[in-house]
Amino acid sequence: MSEDKPVALRLEIVARWGKARATLLHLPHAICETPMFMPVGTQGTIKGLTSEQVEDVHCNLILGNTYHLGHRPGPEVMKELGGLHQLMNWKRNLLTDSGGFQMVSLLQLANITEQGVVFRSPHDGSEMVLTPEMSMQIQNCIGADIMMALDDVVSTVTTGPRVEEAMHRTLRWIDRCVEAHKRPHEQNLFGIVQGGLDMDLRSQCLKGLVERDLPGYAIGGLSGGESKHHFWRVVDKCAAELPENKPRYLMGVGYSLDLLVCSCLGVDMFDCVYPSRTARFGVALVKTGTLILKHREFSKDFRPLDDECQCMACRNYTRAYLHSLVVQKEQLAGQLLTAHNLTYQMDLMRGIRNSIIEGNLDRFAQKFIDLQFPNGDCPSWARDALKSAGIDIQ
Repeated sequence: MSEDKPVALRLEIVARWGKARATLLHLPHAICETPMFMPVGTQGTIKGLTSEQVEDVHCNLILGNTYHLGHRPGPEVMKELGGLHQLMNWKRNLLTDSGGFQMVSLLQLANITEQGVVFRSPHDGSEMVLTPEMSMQIQNCIGADIMMALDDVVSTVTTGPRVEEAMHRTLRWIDRCVEAHKRPHEQNLFGIVQGGLDMDLRSQCLKGLVERDLPGYAIGGLSGGESKHHFWRVVDKCAAELPENKPRYLMGVGYSLDLLVCSCLGVDMFDCVYPSRTARFGVALVKTGTLILKHREFSKDFRPLDDECQCMACRNYTRAYLHSLVVQKEQLAGQLLTAHNLTYQMDLMRGIRNSIIEGNLDRFAQKFIDLQFPNGDCPSWARDALKSAGIDIQ
């Protein structure tokens, strides 16, 4: 991709603290402040919330999934309407995954070849062939501001020659994605660094992707069961080797501690279904960890989930009411807790970002750890990772 070819993305670095950085990510539908968390709307919706309610939690970028949207409503519908933005009445940015993750999550329904992936739909048993070209075609119809290249994904617990095979195929497929991408001046194609837990394979893949000079890069293939000691070292290596002037996106990561640690290691963007999925199980995210609202201890607790939170749940309802909704399996429980959990994630990322800008990321991290682990039992992997980022947790 030549320097004189315009792209619909610009990264502005605002501040640094150690390996961490705060940036402004200029995209077609809104400016995003990083480090940032992106909620997952797999099929064009954050379950339980309207697009307007997602805007209310100050979210500027959400995800959709190419595989699922390719099935329903299908690219023809989105193309005719003008894209997913119009279909779901979403005025801010969209990112679409390529469908590659389904090679792991739907492995028993998929057959992977050099040409692409043949999926059997879990919905109706129909067959879908997803090639790099087809992934680009669907994502062009979706109209996402950021499109992910189709990569060959293997579980991080996989070992042996399959890991290297997937890494090299990912590099071959990126060229097919670039060639098939029809809207490069409107939509940004990100490459995905693969290579499992093998640092040499990660470096090879990263170098090959950087040589293509893409608008941005993701670290893929993690959070699949590997040890956290391996996890953070792969993140640290990739973040350190990725270009300074391009966004760095860590895919599928959403636990609070992981968000803090990986932001400190230099990651800009994160996504995960965790906050919305755990909300539907009646779990609220708070500064001290989690509240499992089905427990009877909340039946007469008339406090909000968080005294400082401004979400619609905390402004209007008590823990006792939310407990009642959860126990009765009312749909409203999932809606209110999803709004709260997403607000919590946005507030956490805003706090990390502000501490980078204000030069006190170390104090922010220490306070976070003290609240989450009051007994001093912060995991050793997190201590090691933060220490490598210049933060020595007491």
